[in-house]
Amino acid sequence: MSKLVTIYGGSGFVGRYIARRMAKAGWRVRVAVRRPNEAIFVKPYGVVGQVEPVLCNIRDDASVQAVMAGADAVVNCVGILAESGKNQFDTVQAEGAERVARLAAAQGVARLVHVSAIGADADSDSDYARSKAEGEAGVLEHMPEAVILRPSIVFGAEDQFFNRFASMSRFGPVLPVVGAETKFQPVYVDDVAKAAELALTGHAPAGIYELGGPDVASFRALMQQMLEVIHRRRLVLNIPFFAARIMAFGFDMLQAVTLGLFTNSMITRDQVRNLANDNVVGEDVKTFADLGISPIAMTSVLPDYLWRFRPSGQYDAIKESAKNLRT
Repeated sequence: MSKLVTIYGGSGFVGRYIARRMAKAGWRVRVAVRRPNEAIFVKPYGVVGQVEPVLCNIRDDASVQAVMAGADAVVNCVGILAESGKNQFDTVQAEGAERVARLAAAQGVARLVHVSAIGADADSDSDYARSKAEGEAGVLEHMPEAVILRPSIVFGAEDQFFNRFASMSRFGPVLPVVGAETKFQPVYVDDVAKAAELALTGHAPAGIYELGGPDVASFRALMQQMLEVIHRRRLVLNIPFFAARIMAFGFDMLQAVTLGLFTNSMITRDQVRNLANDNVVGEDVKTFADLGISPIAMTSVLPDYLWRFRPSGQYDAIKESAKNLRT
């Protein structure tokens, strides 16, 4: 019988790419998610019955243990960018990660891959970065031979980075950003999935890997590159950190006083704190090079999915070409 991998958060942005790769490698894939009915799209990644979404709450021991039964390997892709309701940084990214590793060790799971993030730091003033570091510590406490992947900003067709700002660019001449000079090293989502596949199949030594693409650029430069791809001219306006903190405080308070009826999807105080720090691969760390992977550049991928934000969408190139015709 083929091997089984359980992927927590397997219908999410990174998780679905790992699920697809593991299915192609011949593994049975159990996709553990909060809403299985919304994860049906993963089933065609394999043959009938090979990829199955199952109900799981990463905050509950019994739920996590049930979907892990019989697994040869486990991946934890669960993470949040902002807190909402019961999904808090500590309960999801710290306690949840530790729970997966503890139960995997108890069940004798052979391999565990944990998807964290560059910038994970136990001493950070950002709850996101601190909880990521605490999650890593919990994983290594129970599964010292685990592989931990720390990607920078992840891009791809379903990303919440370039898609979000490209959408914003349609509504005015100005594109506001916080931390315009903060540096990022965007990494293609399938490169992260490839690293996870190598770890799950035993072709990556244990340890922490920081994953970044071939390009390092400021937030402003990334937005300008995106604008070139979608054929729009916008002023990339930097919002000073002091102003961003005031804005974020207002949005956070509105979410609090409305008891979650308003969800702060704009910017949070914790995100402002994160944006003050560069998000690039560090020195003297394991990287893609240690895995034999050559990461894909943004220029090879962005036009494939950002074309829909061009003024004329899929017809934009045709209209541009038509301007050169003689009348």
